[in-house]
Amino acid sequence: MEFEGIVWKKLPETKGVSARGEWQRQDVIFEMPQEFNRKICVTFFNKPTDAANLVEGQAYIVSVNVESREFNGRWYTDVRAWRVQPKQAEAAAEAAMPDMPPFGDEPSYSSTSAAAPVAPISEVDDLPF
Repeated sequence: MEFEGIVWKKLPETKGVSARGEWQRQDVIFEMPQEFNRKICVTFFNKPTDAANLVEGQAYIVSVNVESREFNGRWYTDVRAWRVQPKQAEAAAEAAMPDMPPFGDEPSYSSTSAAAPVAPISEVDDLPF
């Protein structure tokens, strides 16, 4: 899932140790610019540089995985980021692709008449073999 959001607030980083080793987690609140602004808390798990590079007030395209799980009769939803791109990078990538040059004149395939000159076969033949 992907959404566009503005970094509203970066929460403090949390660190810990589990049976699998050390882990780091940082939550970032994104505000989605719509008619009614909504906020989404996105977790950056073991991605300290991705969360550290975010600037409050800047727009980003965020790719996330959304997962819900049950514990003791209550449901918890986790939104984890797996890619973050600045919004300007998407526009620059589209602008970097140049337009295709115009095609040349296409040969005429109309029936030949005495008034029209006949084009050589090499110009009319568009078969690849």
